[in-house]
Amino acid sequence: MAQFTKKAIKASFLKLLMEHPLSQITVKDIVADCGVNRNTFYYYFEDIPELLQDIVMEDAEAIIQAYPTVEKIEDCLDAVIELALSKKKAVLHIYNSVNREIYEQYLWKVCDHVISAYVTTILKGRRVSEDNLEIIKKYLKCVGFGIVSGWLDTGMTEDIHSTFARLCSIKKGMMEEMISRCEKAQ
Repeated sequence: MAQFTKKAIKASFLKLLMEHPLSQITVKDIVADCGVNRNTFYYYFEDIPELLQDIVMEDAEAIIQAYPTVEKIEDCLDAVIELALSKKKAVLHIYNSVNREIYEQYLWKVCDHVISAYVTTILKGRRVSEDNLEIIKKYLKCVGFGIVSGWLDTGMTEDIHSTFARLCSIKKGMMEEMISRCEKAQ
């Protein structure tokens, strides 16, 4: 029963977030929509930002679980993009709110997982120092995070799938070259 109630609160919040900016949603609105009282809300969540963080991190964990290994970055990033597009209004309401950092933490966590899994997969026993490995990961995370953030800044209007496909085409072979240079530097 407890998980059902918690899910109902989350579902009501997401429903309201699809309709209204985050700043216009109150605990009173959420509990009225899902049919529980305020005490029930506060039993599960301290406040709306905690509820928001719980939902966003749950989405991040779902993507991480769905992609334990990553052979092609574009596949995993496409999953992230599709999730964002399926909740476009809610995502933009979060991203354009004072709680933007919560969504950015989610995005960074997903980028971190995707890049770490991808780099681990493509290394396949090759020897790269930990320092160089961290630099490569940081570079790739920043690129992914920056492109998605830019897309969110435009209101998710550009064709991000096309942008990532073009970027991957342009960068083809670049990872191999970076790894080779790192191996030679040792």
